[in-house]
Amino acid sequence: MISIDEARRLVMDRVEPCPPANVSLVEAVGHALAEDVKADIDSPPHAKALVDGYAVRVADLRQASVELQVVEEVTAGQVPTQSVAAGQATRIMTGAPIPAGADAVVMREQTDLRQDQASEWVTISTKGIVPGTHILELGASFRKGEIVSSAGTLVRGIEVGLLGEVGCAEVKIVCPPRVAILATGNELVHHGQRPDPGQIRNSNGPMLVAMTSRAGAEPVDLGIACDDHDELAARIRQGLDNDILLLSGGVSAGRLDLVPEVLSSVGVQTVFHRVRLKPGKPLWFGAIGSSSKSTLVFGLPGNPVSGLVCFELFVRPAIEAMSGRPNAAVMESCVELAGNFSHRGGRPTYHPGQMRVDAEKTTVLPLQWQGSADLRALTDANCLIHFPAGERSYGPGELVKVRHLDAD
Repeated sequence: MISIDEARRLVMDRVEPCPPANVSLVEAVGHALAEDVKADIDSPPHAKALVDGYAVRVADLRQASVELQVVEEVTAGQVPTQSVAAGQATRIMTGAPIPAGADAVVMREQTDLRQDQASEWVTISTKGIVPGTHILELGASFRKGEIVSSAGTLVRGIEVGLLGEVGCAEVKIVCPPRVAILATGNELVHHGQRPDPGQIRNSNGPMLVAMTSRAGAEPVDLGIACDDHDELAARIRQGLDNDILLLSGGVSAGRLDLVPEVLSSVGVQTVFHRVRLKPGKPLWFGAIGSSSKSTLVFGLPGNPVSGLVCFELFVRPAIEAMSGRPNAAVMESCVELAGNFSHRGGRPTYHPGQMRVDAEKTTVLPLQWQGSADLRALTDANCLIHFPAGERSYGPGELVKVRHLDAD
């Protein structure tokens, strides 16, 4: 057996980003940028008003209240035709360009308007008005040529808005990896089918499809394969057309645990088999292909919690790196235990836990768990608590490391 850290290193050493592709801006959501994006304009492209009010010269505001002549009205989308001279003001709307001569905007709420036969006049309360008040200067957000989104940035709705502002009708993203999922075992039936005696529903396949999608990859569900060498070989070859192949089950030491043997027969090179980890010890990992195009293969244990833990520790980081997000945040933190816990065993353990946040602090409670086949306990968990190898009793308030699970 090898350590968790060594297993992760061996996986990540074989990961290469997927190729880039140009897509429309809205299609980029959920993907990582493959290259830096630079602004083609200044933003804002002109000094603009941040409120509805009056553009004025601060030099005119030497008294607590002054009256100025309104020479023009400018709305967003218009361009001022007159400059503001001494004793004058321009009525202006939010987003409109600041006219020449003005150096502040007074909110409409600080003004009173009157009109005579010849012109309009505005009385202004000058309190708090200094140069730059309620003005966003030219280029305050970014300047032309500045990088506004770096390669590796995950595109969200926020980024779509920003990239649209700099004129990106399409962007270059890192294509998400295609991940094939194959559940193995004579005992498995489709999850929508009622099992006969001796059979169980395939829960691992749908779980891994969902987790793969949540991790940002494109899942390819290959269904179920029986514990038969020829059938496994055919289905595995089909899965090797993808960037990653996940197999569930068939990697332990039983008579029908054929997956490592069949993988070797179709040319997949073994990198490691078995990790010092609980649950998840039987994990198998290998690869096939050239340096320019290879397929990573994970043989996940058949017990569902073991498969989930191995996915979180090894498969998810590989997917994120292949998706152009090698520095994606690993959601881990140190949290105080909420109760007593005794750990026994010679392997590091990832135990289902429930983090709770109150007004003072965050704590984590180890959940009642029946072992690697007990998927029900995981539905109440929002994290996995890492307990190092060895026998030890933990008390309330002790710090433990937790790995966060998807919140939604």
